[in-house]
Amino acid sequence: MVVALLATLRTRLLPALVTAMGVMLVTAGLLSYADPATAGTAVVEPPSIETLAPTDEPTATIEVPSASADPSGGPSATASAEPTAEPTQKPAGRAVATRVVIPALRIDLPVVKGNSSYPYCNVAMYLTTKTATQADSFGQPGEGRATYLYAHARDGMFGPIYELAIPGRNGKKMLGMVVQVYTSDDRLYLYEIREVRLHQLDLDAALGATSEELWLQTSEGPKGTPGKTQLRALPISVGDADPKDAHPKAKPVACG
Repeated sequence: MVVALLATLRTRLLPALVTAMGVMLVTAGLLSYADPATAGTAVVEPPSIETLAPTDEPTATIEVPSASADPSGGPSATASAEPTAEPTQKPAGRAVATRVVIPALRIDLPVVKGNSSYPYCNVAMYLTTKTATQADSFGQPGEGRATYLYAHARDGMFGPIYELAIPGRNGKKMLGMVVQVYTSDDRLYLYEIREVRLHQLDLDAALGATSEELWLQTSEGPKGTPGKTQLRALPISVGDADPKDAHPKAKPVACG
């Protein structure tokens, strides 16, 4: 009887138990791989910060002048994020004013050399005055003397200066305004208006300057009106300019 029972356990029950345990293990394994939260994905530990190599060079800091932020057609305050090419070759010889901008007055004019007759329209001009001892008694930006720019009191030129300076208006509103002057060697000079002078009949004050100054002149009435308005400005700063900003295309027009 006992022998028969042991034989039954060996031949029937043990195989059944082994089979059942195998099914349980396989089932457990399938469940672990079939979990929808992990199926088809690999869990990878992120590398430490120290092991991450930089993919690019550090971004260069571009200083942008803040005075050109007015949307009046002055130079743009946004610098290009693209790397710039090698600096353009600076022209030989004396650097001269090429552009004058007063953002607050919406003035933006190319500058050309003054002529010996009636001033041109659509541009500002720099004055040259020769004396017995000096080839040019007026300077250019950066030369430590007075730079003298003039233009007609007309729309699109120095008209806004005239509109504020004429009697009954508040010429003092121009005090503190910033003037931008570009030069042919791709430099940008910033000046602050410090003085408004009405009904001026000579150039003595500007010729007497012994340090860096900027003078702006416009008319006070129709052709033949003797008195002129002068603005005197003192330097704030100087820096490099984009060649595209420093070389506007001048289109002077002979006008009367």
